[in-house]
Parts: sequence; C-alpha cells; structure tokens
Amino acid sequence: MLLNWVLITVLVVCSLTDLIYRKIYNVVLLPALLFALVYNAYHGGWAGLGQSMLGLLVGLLILIIPFAKGGMGAGDVKLLGIIGAFKGVQFVLYSAIGMGLAGGLIALGIWFYRFGVIDTIVGIAKGIYLMIRSGFTLFQFRLYNNDNEKIMLPYGLAIALGAASTLWLMR
Repeated sequence: MLLNWVLITVLVVCSLTDLIYRKIYNVVLLPALLFALVYNAYHGGWAGLGQSMLGLLVGLLILIIPFAKGGMGAGDVKLLGIIGAFKGVQFVLYSAIGMGLAGGLIALGIWFYRFGVIDTIVGIAKGIYLMIRSGFTLFQFRLYNNDNEKIMLPYGLAIALGAASTLWLMR
C-alpha cells in the first residue's frame, strides 16, 4: 500500500512539472528509484530486487527508441523505467499500453485545440473540393496550415495516466 501511495505521489509531481515546465526532474526521480529498489529488496529479498531491476530495464527499453529519435524527453524514459522499478515488468507493460492510449487522446485534444475542429473540417472540405475540381489529379491532399511550429506533448502526463489506470485496473 505504501508503495502505491509513493508511486501516485511521484506520478502527480512529475505530471505537474511536465505540464508547467515541460520537464521531469531528477530530484524527484532519483529518490523514487532508490525507494522502489530498497522497498522491493526489503519486502522481496533478492528476488524482489531482481524484479524491480527487470521492471526498470523493461520500462527504459520501451521508450529508448522514441528518445533516440528525438520524439521523447529523457525524463519521460526515466519515469517509465521507475514505474517498472516500483511495480515490475507486467505492470510497466500494461502501463505502456495505457500510456499510448492516453498519449493519443492528449495529442488529439491538443490538435483540436490548436487547429480548431471547425478549421480542420473546413480544411478537409477544401482539399476534397480541390480534388474533385481537378478531376482527382491533385495527389497532394493536405490541410492548409500557416503555423508549422512543433507541438510539444507533455508525455509525462500520458505516462502517469497509463500507470494510474493500470493501478486502478489491477487493484
């Protein structure tokens, strides 16, 4: 029970700092990792420590490629690893599935907010109209967007929602 409450606290703090500052701080992550390793070693012995370390490794490996490609911050990778250190391999795998679903919903929400639902529908209608008018010879269908600025997704929130939903479902 204590393990879950500490994990929830870490998730809330990391979500808030990611939303506000777009950073997940090591000053939160490192003590959380030490707590998870010591707690699991104390309660499960060497086997508990091994499961914790394996969960850490699997959590890190899940996001290492998106991080290497520049699509993910290092704090996001470490946060998912620490979730694995807290609860193990199975939990971090389920959390990753929830993270992907939550991340997709957050991305859609940001997209709809940023570009506007009406503007998107109008852009699609313009594209379809141009395709019909040109006799479908226009192969480049795109939404007209004057602002190509990169949209940053606070993925720490998606990770936290995935882990929280896994905690809820596995209770």
